Amino acid sequence: MRARTVNCPYCGKPVIWNTANPHRPFCSERCRLIDLGAWASESYRIADAASKDEPETPPPSAEQ
Repeated sequence: MRARTVNCPYCGKPVIWNTANPHRPFCSERCRLIDLGAWASESYRIADAASKDEPETPPPSAEQ
């Protein structure tokens, strides 16, 4: 049986997917921590589905 390989999400290096790699799907602890830091600093964002469909409307003015 052939071992399953995936690409590291950060650097793209091929990684064998098995329990011997505690950092999977990353190739190393370094790539895992860099990715975690990007999430913590909010570099990665998931787009809000509602914001794509609806145009932005300015808040109502306090002066009337």
